[in-house]
Amino acid sequence: MVKPLSHEEIHLPCDPSRFQFDTTKDLAPLIGFVGQERALQAIEFGVNIPSHGFNIYALGENGTGKTSSVRHFISEKAKTAPVPNDWVYVYNFRSPEEPVAISLPPGQGVNFQRDMMELVSYLRITIQRIFDSKEYYLQKDRITDGFQVKRKELFGAFETQAEAKSFRVQRSVNGYNVVAVNVSGEPISEEEFDTFTEDQKDEMREYRRIVQEQLDDVIRILKDEDKKTKKALTDLERTAALSVLENSLDEIRRKYSGNEKLNAYLDEVHEDVLTKLDDFKGDVEEPKGQNSQTPIVKTAKQEPDFLRYSVNLIVNNARATGAPCVFENNPTYFNLFGRVEHKFQMGATFTDFTMIKGGALHKANGGFLVLPALEFLRDFISYESLKRAVREKEVKIEDVMERYRLVSTAMMKPEPIPLNVKIILIGSPEIYYLLYNKDEDYRELFKVKADFDSRIARTDESLGCYASFIASKSASEGLLPFDAEGVAKVVDFGARLAEDQGKLSTRFSDISNLLQEANYWALKEKSSVVSGSHVRNAVRAKICRNSMMEDRLREMATEGTLIVDTDGELVGQVNGLAVYDGGDHRFGKPSRITASVYVGGGGVMNIERQTKMSGKIHEKAVLILSNYLGKKFAVKAPLSFTASLTFEQLYGLIEGDSATCAELYSLLSAISGVALKQGIAVTGSMDQNGGVQPVGGVNQKIEGFFDLCRFRGLDGTHGVIIPSRNRKNLLLKEEVVEAVRDGKFRIWTIDRVEEGIEILTGIPAGDAAPDGTYPEGSFYRMTENRLDELRRYAKGPQEDQKKEEEEEESCGGCGDGCRED
Repeated sequence: MVKPLSHEEIHLPCDPSRFQFDTTKDLAPLIGFVGQERALQAIEFGVNIPSHGFNIYALGENGTGKTSSVRHFISEKAKTAPVPNDWVYVYNFRSPEEPVAISLPPGQGVNFQRDMMELVSYLRITIQRIFDSKEYYLQKDRITDGFQVKRKELFGAFETQAEAKSFRVQRSVNGYNVVAVNVSGEPISEEEFDTFTEDQKDEMREYRRIVQEQLDDVIRILKDEDKKTKKALTDLERTAALSVLENSLDEIRRKYSGNEKLNAYLDEVHEDVLTKLDDFKGDVEEPKGQNSQTPIVKTAKQEPDFLRYSVNLIVNNARATGAPCVFENNPTYFNLFGRVEHKFQMGATFTDFTMIKGGALHKANGGFLVLPALEFLRDFISYESLKRAVREKEVKIEDVMERYRLVSTAMMKPEPIPLNVKIILIGSPEIYYLLYNKDEDYRELFKVKADFDSRIARTDESLGCYASFIASKSASEGLLPFDAEGVAKVVDFGARLAEDQGKLSTRFSDISNLLQEANYWALKEKSSVVSGSHVRNAVRAKICRNSMMEDRLREMATEGTLIVDTDGELVGQVNGLAVYDGGDHRFGKPSRITASVYVGGGGVMNIERQTKMSGKIHEKAVLILSNYLGKKFAVKAPLSFTASLTFEQLYGLIEGDSATCAELYSLLSAISGVALKQGIAVTGSMDQNGGVQPVGGVNQKIEGFFDLCRFRGLDGTHGVIIPSRNRKNLLLKEEVVEAVRDGKFRIWTIDRVEEGIEILTGIPAGDAAPDGTYPEGSFYRMTENRLDELRRYAKGPQEDQKKEEEEEESCGGCGDGCRED
């Protein structure tokens, strides 16, 4: 019979004496990371390889150091990487809705922005001063006076010729009119014109036609002269401003020599300033009349807009000491790609290129961008747009909602900026494999997988790293130092998280939380160090905070509301063990598994499956169980029974195969009629050959059944059967260890299901003979006999009569059977 485990085998506490220090204050802080060599090598490879598409996905459980590792590596890499260029947007004079992007060496973006502001301020003052100068007015008056002299000469000659033909020119609102006059110089009225003879009238009409043609010639000449005068005035203004403008622009060109795009922009600025010189004048001179003697006055004009000469600096690396490292924890589309902002005025919205705002991609360009995968994928527009940006190697600022509008609107479309960034996604394994298997683009763009393990080997080195980690956290978080016993209890906690006696957990966020909580209990007791009792109190307090559901279920089981028998023996019933995971707390719960058997040919029926409360894995486990029965008891004849299996008082879905052994024992008990000990619970999976396979949550399962038995009173008959392959996972709490040491609770490990039968019934299962039969008195012989009986019942009375006739024939027909005297 299998012997129960000793108390040394169910727990592997860390010995405080192996630590050669009084407190962690004596230790140096942890340098580097604990374990994770595979993941760290992958990150180093992904960070350093320059090829396109080798972006990184860092996956692993929460708290395994993904973010801190990524931050460390990219920070170190960024220190040696060159500082990327600044980026600015400037006005596009040819297509204002498409601002131009210009790249400048780091730190020169803000300088260029300042230079353009100073240029505008300088031009506004200097050009105005030139236009107000005496020399400018003298040259301007010379041009305008020349035009006036020419005008007077032309009109004087024309008026002389017109007067010679008795005509005079009058100015009106609509221009110039030719009017016939009499001898006294007065305009001829219609009555006076009617007194003329026809010859006189015709002569006057002819003279009028000639004078009008002469007037048209004069006006045409004056228009040409006016154009020449305006051109001369424009040339005068351009010439006056040109020297100032060119000198200023040449100075800027020298500062940013070699930047062709910037020089092209300055050429555009040069031409625009010369064509809009009126904007640089403080006032406008408006003559009140061409010939009037009214003095010229200056009137105020609308404030000009010099915004087109501004520089919108969207990436400023002036203070950077290496490549940028951007951590964007809210990766919405606008936070990643930037936006074009709008202002509301008088009920309408307007925008311009100075309202373009860069996003995380602009800031990280030339460096590294780290994104949380789950938050990133919640915005499907961000995910698709980022893939497009990485694939096309450029980042665009656009209105993503434009495609969803029924009516398109005119929008600003800034020039795309070339993109060179290493992207690191941090997330769970589930998201990684979902993207890898469902998205072909993802496989091409994120070729580096950094897989963080949640466990490391339990060695002297890893124990030293744990102690150094505690020292680092104590120093950085301002915690009390931990003594050797406190560190040992933290190691025990890490081993429990790993659920393996030979492993330690790398979920250091949980370890850090424990350190904080243990420090609280030490401060509460006014202790100068954190010892093992404080760590123990912290663990128990956290369990207490999160275990209300567990306590409520145990209370219901103790009261009998949830029926779980822990004493005596019953046929067809065994206690199985399940694990409930609420996220913040896992605990084990015993459940009654019952079986009933009757005559029929339906085989083993899973009631949970019939009611659609069973998962696929559990359904598979029941089929394995059925095949095991067939292999053991249906080699010569088919099984002729119907059996039902169920988890009593189960009101939710059941999944998993960890109850396969318990279900088998319940079924065999129902078939054989042999009672099972109710003080022993069972967990374990099995294969078709009867081999017992390991299961998960073995510590929680044992402790869940132990707590129920302890509340009812331990008497040495209680225990749990688990797979032998789960022995290394045993890291039970101190109460269980003490009960096992005192012989009040036992834990058995088995490799085959037959071993568990003897533990539950006290009867050996029995080994099959060469002819397939089992020895008398064995459990399987009892089961086989009962199955034969069920076969006969299934065949009916005729089969019994036929068997009797066969027996009579075998004894010669004497009718007395074949008894031997």
